[in-house]
Amino acid sequence: MCGIIGYTGPLQARDVVLQGLRQLEYRGYDSAGMALLTDDGDFYLRKKVGQVSALEAVCEPGIPSHCGIGHTRWATHGGVTDANAHPHAVGKVILLHNGIIENYHTISRQFGFEGLATSETDTEVAAQLIDYYYGQTQDPYEAIRKAIHIIDGSYAFCILFTDIPGTIYAIRNVSPLVAATSDQGSFIASDVTALIPYTKRYFAVPEQHILTITEDAIRVETMEGEIIHPDMLEVTWDVEAAQKGGYPHFMLKEIHEQPEVFRKTVTPRLRDGLPNFDAEGIPDSIFEECKSIQVIACGTAMYAGMVGRAIIEMQLRIPVTVSIASEFRYDTPLIDESTLVIVVSQSGETIDTLAALRLAKECGAKVLSIVNVKGSTIARESDYVLYTHAGPEIAVASTKAYMVQLSVFYLIAARMMLVRGKNQEEVRAFISNLTAAADMIENALEQEETLRKQAEKMAFSKDAFYIGRGLDYAFSLEGALKLKEISYIHAEAYAAGELKHGTIALIEPGVPVIALATQDKIFNKTISNIREVKARGAYVILITKQGASVSDEVCDIHLEIPVEDDRFTVFPCAVLWQLLAYYTAYVKGFDMDKPRNLAKSVTVE
Repeated sequence: MCGIIGYTGPLQARDVVLQGLRQLEYRGYDSAGMALLTDDGDFYLRKKVGQVSALEAVCEPGIPSHCGIGHTRWATHGGVTDANAHPHAVGKVILLHNGIIENYHTISRQFGFEGLATSETDTEVAAQLIDYYYGQTQDPYEAIRKAIHIIDGSYAFCILFTDIPGTIYAIRNVSPLVAATSDQGSFIASDVTALIPYTKRYFAVPEQHILTITEDAIRVETMEGEIIHPDMLEVTWDVEAAQKGGYPHFMLKEIHEQPEVFRKTVTPRLRDGLPNFDAEGIPDSIFEECKSIQVIACGTAMYAGMVGRAIIEMQLRIPVTVSIASEFRYDTPLIDESTLVIVVSQSGETIDTLAALRLAKECGAKVLSIVNVKGSTIARESDYVLYTHAGPEIAVASTKAYMVQLSVFYLIAARMMLVRGKNQEEVRAFISNLTAAADMIENALEQEETLRKQAEKMAFSKDAFYIGRGLDYAFSLEGALKLKEISYIHAEAYAAGELKHGTIALIEPGVPVIALATQDKIFNKTISNIREVKARGAYVILITKQGASVSDEVCDIHLEIPVEDDRFTVFPCAVLWQLLAYYTAYVKGFDMDKPRNLAKSVTVE
């Protein structure tokens, strides 16, 4: 959500900032802006509703500047207007902001800023406050410190002072920032993707530390003025990984990358056919001693957790609860020292998930996180981390991140089986099925053309329903989410056995129903439920294991996956519904990489 880029160095700042903003477009935004400190001692500010290309059109080339900041905004406080876009200039301060300032009304009244703003944003109040203190002190550090002591909320600020050339100041609370220096200058960004064209070495900006960014150095100091030296991290992928590579959209590219990232995530964690987390320093004691498991996540990550719950409970008979992160801390969590908390976040910066993690630790629970981004806040604050190896996921709708999150849950289940007394051969058989899932994923990709044709049939439906029982129901939740978030079709997943308890009233002639019947134990019952919707005129797309006996009148199209073990059908199924969602959006002419109103990483509540 929102994007930040800052640069100071020998290159032309306009070009670097625009390049960074283009790299960050995938995060979701509705307007963009940039501010430059020009070489003649003045400043240059441009803001525009729409895409980065619209901003570029109003930013004249050849502006003499070597220091600047840029922002892509996703509206929270105030509508989508040029005035509300960032950065904001007040007096000698130019500021941009990711996050939410919760007490901005109070600040505005207390300091007499009401009626002076040119926008409707909370961000402009922060600029007013820092400028107020800068006018008093003429000291940028003191002005920032005084303002931060008053501001409540989440924020990542990048600040220019118009009378301090070549320097960017930054500070954050919750909202992420990364920074780096190279022979091409110094950089700060909300996401490492923006830094990749210039350097692979970076550091995660620690919370409540002030950064002073100059052409050849970045100074990091505490609020008390103590200089610190953050740990350097290194990106393990290159700029080509964040490009489309010949695919029309990032989403389709990332769907096709799933066999590779699945293998990268699973294979290094196997030793002699058994799961092993020694490289991550994860002790078996957290799996041996826990009496229950609490999974905390949002959206797609939560649906991966739903599958994880089903597998762990099935294999180990340990109670597992899955909680929506945004609700977790407002309930009364039933966790303590005997609970293993598993936190799932692709970015490692999801604000609700981070807040829930902190509460879990206060309750004495051990926290194991599943994240994709090294050095992210959730990774740093967890007791233990299992990194997924998905590389950059640029499309807003998650595909390969979901796949590798699933694979990690299966690895956790297998390790728990081993340390809690299951026979080694049973665990090896489980792992053998898991590693074979990469081939199943590749087989599902071969059905792309079939899914494209089905998308043409359902693209202009108002509603769609996903149904299944047991594990199939857990799988179908993510299928419905994928369809709704990029095609804007109202899609819901239902336990098939619940149809007659109300849901079947929504079935009309022609409405698409994607039915999963991959579980042998309840196959016949699921088929009976499918007959019920078919009898009411639904257009049924049925997914079963290969060789399942299905009569023609049960469905309109029958897709088969080559899986023998019911527990592993989620992997190819995920590919099928990802492709169905992608091509449905494609037929409707939508931008699957940047669906409306959505952001890649939710860093504000």
